[in-house]
Amino acid sequence: MMKINPSASPLYMLSCLVMLLLLPLPSLLASDPDPLQDFCVADLSASTSVNGFLCKPASNVSSDDFFFDGLSKEGNTSTIFGSNVTAANVLSFPGLNTLGSSINRVDFAIGGINPPHSHPRSTETDLVISGQVLVGFVTTGNVYFSKVLTAGQIFVIPRGLVHFQKNVGPGKALIFTTFNSQLPGAAVVPLNLFTATPSIPNDVLTKTFQVGDDVVNSIKSKFGS
Repeated sequence: MMKINPSASPLYMLSCLVMLLLLPLPSLLASDPDPLQDFCVADLSASTSVNGFLCKPASNVSSDDFFFDGLSKEGNTSTIFGSNVTAANVLSFPGLNTLGSSINRVDFAIGGINPPHSHPRSTETDLVISGQVLVGFVTTGNVYFSKVLTAGQIFVIPRGLVHFQKNVGPGKALIFTTFNSQLPGAAVVPLNLFTATPSIPNDVLTKTFQVGDDVVNSIKSKFGS
């Protein structure tokens, strides 16, 4: 932290204060920047973008740009994880551009899991709509926090931490997850490690998990890699 010498010259003290004011505040880094206009519907066809998307001309904006019905439909849970994520972020819902908000629908088959993953640009809040869902995250100090949630209950995941959701009830489950980012991103741990292109070298993975090539190759084969 910058320290100001009380005996320093007024000009020096003024310079230090200006530098302190220019330092980014953590609160300002916690979510997407605030917009400087009423709206900025994303022009997804634009050839360039910098930390977001260019705005469609206001004259081309309609009510449909602020409407999305993709979360009204149950997702196909016939997947390797028994879950399906339907994302309403700026890529599927351009009206969210610059608004610092997005939401996912996550459907679970019996025993389904949304595997360990993280969102580098957002905090997440989970709301259970139906079923019983185990939600948990791990801190950078390797402390595990978790809770089994039922309909109407919520759990918050701090930004950037690895977390998961698992259906632990007797039937299907449904949750909605909200984010303070128009595009929170998702780093899915097993896919990152075992389906990266080009592949992470096997000797890195065998040393990391203290297993042999046969185990690593077997895991890769399950993901079609």
